[in-house]
Amino acid sequence: MSVSATYTVTGMTCGHCVSSVKEELGDVAGVTGVEVVLETGAVTVTSDRELDRTEVVAAVSEAGYQVA
Repeated sequence: MSVSATYTVTGMTCGHCVSSVKEELGDVAGVTGVEVVLETGAVTVTSDRELDRTEVVAAVSEAGYQVA
């Protein structure tokens, strides 16, 4: 089973920002993929189980950004 959810992340301005967000989200248990569109702030997270929004928000926060 593959589950995906899209979030809007604010504050990202460059490729380094994207890398930081991808790295932190990649560490969340169950996450199998992360796609980031810098221009819109859209972050799609794919997981092999239901995603806990709290974990996603915490990972994005750890990277230094916020989920809108």
